[in-house]
Amino acid sequence: MKMVYIYKRFERFWHWSQAALILFLAFTGFEVHDAYHFFGFEEAVRYHRVAAYMLLTLTAFSIFWHVTTGEWKHYIPTIRNLKAQLHYYTRGIFYGAPHPFRKNALRKLNPLQVLTYLGFKLFLIPLTVGSGLLYMFQKWFDANDTVVVSALSLETMAVVHTLGGYLLMAFLVVHVYMTTTGHTPLSNIRAMITGFEAVETDPGPDAVAERD
Repeated sequence: MKMVYIYKRFERFWHWSQAALILFLAFTGFEVHDAYHFFGFEEAVRYHRVAAYMLLTLTAFSIFWHVTTGEWKHYIPTIRNLKAQLHYYTRGIFYGAPHPFRKNALRKLNPLQVLTYLGFKLFLIPLTVGSGLLYMFQKWFDANDTVVVSALSLETMAVVHTLGGYLLMAFLVVHVYMTTTGHTPLSNIRAMITGFEAVETDPGPDAVAERD
């Protein structure tokens, strides 16, 4: 094992900022739904809107960073070793089986993580953000006779947006649990703070193929 620089500075900033904004959006969103009273309804709505704009800005910067640095290549889906990864998470992990995936700077995500994060980036975030924007600017869209809004009621947009919020919270819970499945319960979290992670010195055939 040796310490390898896996997660770059902006990647770590983006990761923790996105997590903080999503949690704050959930907190203010549940208050808007009258789950509890902390800021007050009007303030909760205002803070929710500001946090939403901040998340959109962060997302724009992250897309630019992924495209310009080539980091988007880590999210190319593959079914290679997918079955082994599923077997590890459903059975092997509970009796100490070795992890079938060897993380390295060329391939940070195992096949199951790639599919999960793609779903998060290409479905869950667009669903939640898109429905939120339609809900926020519904009056403006209606004034311009936008077809997509005329086919969707305000209540429908609210339900879809709330569903997206619940799915984001479910993803976050599973994500936090999965971070404890590293070499130690805190090794993955520590790596996302420092950028360095302990990996096997032998890169394995997958890493060699990636390098070639």
